[in-house]
Amino acid sequence: MLRSSLALLASLAVALPTAAFAATPQSFKGEYTVSILGLSVAKATFSSSYEGDTYSIDGSVSSAGLATIFDDTRGTVSSKGKISGKQLQPQAFRADYKSGEKASMIDIQFANGTVIATKVVPAPKKRNPKNWIPLGASHLASVLDPMAATVIHADSLDKVCGRTVKLYDGEMRANLTLTYYSKGSISVRGYKGETVTCRLGFEPVAGYRKNRKALKYLKDRSRIMVTFAPVGQTGVYAPIHATVSTKIGTLTVSAERFEATE
Repeated sequence: MLRSSLALLASLAVALPTAAFAATPQSFKGEYTVSILGLSVAKATFSSSYEGDTYSIDGSVSSAGLATIFDDTRGTVSSKGKISGKQLQPQAFRADYKSGEKASMIDIQFANGTVIATKVVPAPKKRNPKNWIPLGASHLASVLDPMAATVIHADSLDKVCGRTVKLYDGEMRANLTLTYYSKGSISVRGYKGETVTCRLGFEPVAGYRKNRKALKYLKDRSRIMVTFAPVGQTGVYAPIHATVSTKIGTLTVSAERFEATE
């Protein structure tokens, strides 16, 4: 459960403002906590830098609170690429994490928005073709890695939602559909102002096992809400708060810091 929480944190809590559309280099920092049933289970820190038409994002995630008694997981994650028009175009993504004595790694390489190589350690077990939905070449075109998938470029708060993001995490391709839910406001270190909340729909596309209960729950029953905040006047919006309903309670991702450092 904790490992999936950390993965969720890495993909949702990428609130690292893409001010790359500005002419001068800029840097940002986001700090997040993950809690379930009111108990803290993970923490993360992300730093990003943007210069010209390039971006880079680096982060660290770790279990926290009582969760460390059951599963002491720590990891690092990074993403880099270019900005093409109003879209991020990843070039490389890597995640390394260690749970107890077990080390794992995911490395994804891109070219022109298409995945050209994926390395996963330990290597995935052999799949049963009777219940496995395989990936095809078409599934790996125009996709985003987990870090780049949640940064939105829009003309206003009203236009953040109403879109579908193609996500590839190193094994599974999924579509994340953002539908408008409400507007509000928030105050955290580095930011105080308006927000927009989207309901996120999860649809597995390929690279997964049929009838997997966790995925079925996410698709059919889970209520996933993501709140975005604007990053200055850049036209970029990034997650500042998120909630995900699970079988054992609501998982909450909250930003404690969301600010420019340069």
